Amino acid sequence: MTVIGTPDPETGYVFDMKILSDLIKEHILKHFDHKNLNLDTSYFKNLNPSAENIAVVIWRILRQHIDNQYDLKVKLYETERNFVEYPAH
Repeated sequence: MTVIGTPDPETGYVFDMKILSDLIKEHILKHFDHKNLNLDTSYFKNLNPSAENIAVVIWRILRQHIDNQYDLKVKLYETERNFVEYPAH
């Protein structure tokens, strides 16, 4: 996950990594980690859980919880050398 923006002059952070970590744990890992994505999640009942689709779903979920002043990018690795990024710009 990449959060892109201007660093806060007081904290020096673009985005507090503890907050980002908590968002990922609560909204992503809690729902997807060690799950059969087709059977155990509503997101993939009718959507192929390809790496590309998983990255888009993760981005959409986190986008709801991170202010639009920040650009977001999700990088999802299938293997050490194979990964997808969303959005791809």
